[in-house]
Amino acid sequence: MQCAGAVVTYTRMKHSLLSLGHGFSARALATVLLPEGWRILGTTRSTEKAATLAQTGVTPIVWSDTDALRAAVAEASHILVSAGPDDSGDPSLRVLRDAITARADALSWVGYLSTTGVYGDHDGAWVDERTPLTPSTRRGKARVAAEGEWRAIPGLPLHIFRLAGIYGPGRGPFSKVRKGTARRLIKPGQVFSRIHVADIAQVLAASIRQPDPGAVYNLCDDDPAPPQDVIAFAAELLGKPMPPAVAFDEAELSPMARSFYAENKRVRNDRIKNELGVELLYPDYRAGLQALLENEQEH
Repeated sequence: MQCAGAVVTYTRMKHSLLSLGHGFSARALATVLLPEGWRILGTTRSTEKAATLAQTGVTPIVWSDTDALRAAVAEASHILVSAGPDDSGDPSLRVLRDAITARADALSWVGYLSTTGVYGDHDGAWVDERTPLTPSTRRGKARVAAEGEWRAIPGLPLHIFRLAGIYGPGRGPFSKVRKGTARRLIKPGQVFSRIHVADIAQVLAASIRQPDPGAVYNLCDDDPAPPQDVIAFAAELLGKPMPPAVAFDEAELSPMARSFYAENKRVRNDRIKNELGVELLYPDYRAGLQALLENEQEH
């Protein structure tokens, strides 16, 4: 952990990843790269989380320590950007734009984690990486703007990953089903694409090994599915009663939860298979949920 105001230096390594916003997906990637001898520096906003990060083998950097952040940029060979935009734009570029721009040509790979929300609503039709970006939500529009900010840095070996709904250990429907609070929200024709966090990690690792600056990849599984089907399958796996069906128009939802249903599309993932050679570990929600439950039972 670094202290604000201290003079910070890091030893430059051939494989050194700076993880800006070391969250759920970045932690999954770390479990792949650390055993291969990578050094990973991960940012966090709290000293408590920094201490936890250090226990996983990641070198923590508290976000408020600007000197440590700049030193990490100066020594990194690779950068992963997980921190999303806020009301003032991209937080990483707000603090580090000049440092990153100065090292753009020296970096081997930069990955930006975006969202499939940039495509907007397509009434259930298929979209791919060539589909025009027409977001309808505030979050989607902010992501399009952030992608543009990163693209504007000259010489940056940027790779954009547009993630579908993420699930994985600790993030799934089982808790609500067990508590009896799960509902099957029914909006006719509505589907969502999803991606298991382990598949995010393997796609990122594959891209790092086969960099293609300027590339854009959709990260999702093979089976866009209605959300009520996922809840029903989770209940079936747990041997619990089927959660009640609730019409979307009658459901009490937060504005954010309701906004997720404002866009309806099926997302294609051919590029990660054809260009990166990825074979999904969990090609649909059924395989993913079964694996999550088995992992719970083992631990």
